Amino acid sequence: MDQLTHNEITFQKQKFPVVLLLDNITGEANLGSMFRLADAFGIEKIIFCGSKPNLNSNRLKRTARNSYRTVTFEFEEDPIRSIKYFKDKGFKSFAIEITSFSKPMHKIDLNTHDKLLLVAGNERHGISQEVLNLCEKHFHIEMFGKNSSMNVAQSVGIALYEITNRFNKFHKK
Repeated sequence: MDQLTHNEITFQKQKFPVVLLLDNITGEANLGSMFRLADAFGIEKIIFCGSKPNLNSNRLKRTARNSYRTVTFEFEEDPIRSIKYFKDKGFKSFAIEITSFSKPMHKIDLNTHDKLLLVAGNERHGISQEVLNLCEKHFHIEMFGKNSSMNVAQSVGIALYEITNRFNKFHKK
């Protein structure tokens, strides 16, 4: 058994109808991870809201590898305006946040023609209340230790895995 190189991997490239909106995420390693996750899971694009990412950051570049050059992204100062725009375009808006109404991420229910705006929040404060109020549903990652939260990039990775699995099931039928 040999470990495969990037050139030997035969994963089929695929795009999913998912836009990732980041509500004031500021950590350069987290931002780099978001680029890498967006590439790995074939999502349409990233919307950075609140704080503009520093694309000259060596930390961001090291974490993202080259994905910051290939993933479509844009900056929008106001997340409220972005969410309203995508909802008007027929996107469902789902937040990754532990709230009194959140459901476990593995219970996410999608239909074959859904388009999804996935919202993740700031490393310390999560998603702002105004933004949460606009999201149709809230989902959390079930945790079994003492801590009640995890790194935002890890939670986005888990969420994108669950979401792309749901979409993949439609394509395999």
